[in-house]
Amino acid sequence: MELQFAVRIEALMNEEPLNQGPQKSRTEPFWHWSQEQFGKGVMEESMLVAELFKWTLYAVVTGLLVGGATFGFLFLLELGQAQWPLAGWRIYLLPLVLLLSMALIRTFSPESAGHGTEKVIESVHQRDGRMPLKVVPVKLLATLVTLIGGGSAGKEGPCAQIGAAIASGLADLFHFINPRDRRVLVVCGISAGFAAVFGTPVAGALFAIEVLFLGRMLHRILYPAFVASMSAYYVCRHLGYKYESLHMRQVPEQTLPLLSELILFGLLCGLLAWLLVESLKFMDELFSRLPVGYLIRAGLGGVLLIGIALISPAYLGLSLPLLHGALAGQSVPVAAFGIKLLATVITLAAGGSGGILTPIFVIGACFGASYAHFFAPDLTGFFAALGMIGLLAGATNTPIASAVLAMELFGAELAPFAAAVATVSFLIVGYRSVYPSQVLAIEKSSYLLVPTGGAIGSIAHPALSPEAGKIPALLYRLQQRQRRVKTRMPDQGVEPEADKDS
Repeated sequence: MELQFAVRIEALMNEEPLNQGPQKSRTEPFWHWSQEQFGKGVMEESMLVAELFKWTLYAVVTGLLVGGATFGFLFLLELGQAQWPLAGWRIYLLPLVLLLSMALIRTFSPESAGHGTEKVIESVHQRDGRMPLKVVPVKLLATLVTLIGGGSAGKEGPCAQIGAAIASGLADLFHFINPRDRRVLVVCGISAGFAAVFGTPVAGALFAIEVLFLGRMLHRILYPAFVASMSAYYVCRHLGYKYESLHMRQVPEQTLPLLSELILFGLLCGLLAWLLVESLKFMDELFSRLPVGYLIRAGLGGVLLIGIALISPAYLGLSLPLLHGALAGQSVPVAAFGIKLLATVITLAAGGSGGILTPIFVIGACFGASYAHFFAPDLTGFFAALGMIGLLAGATNTPIASAVLAMELFGAELAPFAAAVATVSFLIVGYRSVYPSQVLAIEKSSYLLVPTGGAIGSIAHPALSPEAGKIPALLYRLQQRQRRVKTRMPDQGVEPEADKDS
């Protein structure tokens, strides 16, 4: 074996060297060669420094504007919630709330429909990040109506969409010719909106980059996105917005039994993310197929929300008391995560305006608290935080940003636990996302065959790979046998489905 190793080393040493840039000619004087290399190095570094200053300027301007707009939105939202508590006779106005939100968007800016971040991702991939500026006032007003009136949605999606629209307007103002530069600036707008809402500038930059592709990160955008995030965050803080401290106190020691339990908990978070994504698609399809106009659909959604409000008004709006209670280790109703999930999918399907991340936080935290109620009563806050991070990673396919978010919100002590839950949830949710325009860049499993390079919402059910292993191959053969049995059945007036995966 030592002889074979020595032979291999000798072979490697005798191979042609890799391309390592221009080499010094044997006949060229060393002084001339060194001058040429120094000149090229100076030019290269000069261009990189120019690029650095360019994106510093653009990102700071974007962050300042988006931070100011986000502060205005958050200020009006808190003022409206203080003046309009969701109790008593006000919950019976929910049909009117959703109707008004839908009418505002349909009349003045159809581009503002949806839960914010999804429209921005679609714009980046399909229109080079172009978004009309009229999205800003319409999305802001429609979201305020929805959240203050009791619709179950989030506050980050509108800020991301408003930030992207402002960044797109700046790209027009700066006369950006290169579509790539426009996309970079729009991503800066997304990161600035996320950071300003949650007070997490690092996670905001990472989320804006990671959410565009499933399995791919554009490192070139990292610096301007981070600068925009920090700028927006500092603007909000300087203007007086106070972010809550959520430092985690219930952090157990790292042990192998606990790691095993976290893997299982991450699997459950992935299944919950699967349920959330499929529920969003199902409810949206159900409402779109109703043979009535959009105003009646919005009214029907409001009636359904009244039914949920009669159970408890805590499931309306942002539901922040539920979130804070779960993170503080307080007990929450065992079915709270399911009821909040139902309220969210109804709100968004019926035409309510708002984001999806804040409901994800609430649903995940309540799910973690419910899990702890049965299996770890002394760690309710710990599992509530991990449920929030795990559901975020699975539902949005952003495990890295989710783990960093855990560190920024709860402290570095939670990092290894959050990373374990986030990565497992990301794997288990499969090829689905709350953002259908997210582009699939990798395959999560060698056992499943999916086409990469397209929007994740356009992917049909993945096919099994018979070469991937004995168990997947067995499942594949059973699937093929079942299809052959169906094709042999006598014709009952229905044509058998074609074998799409063969």
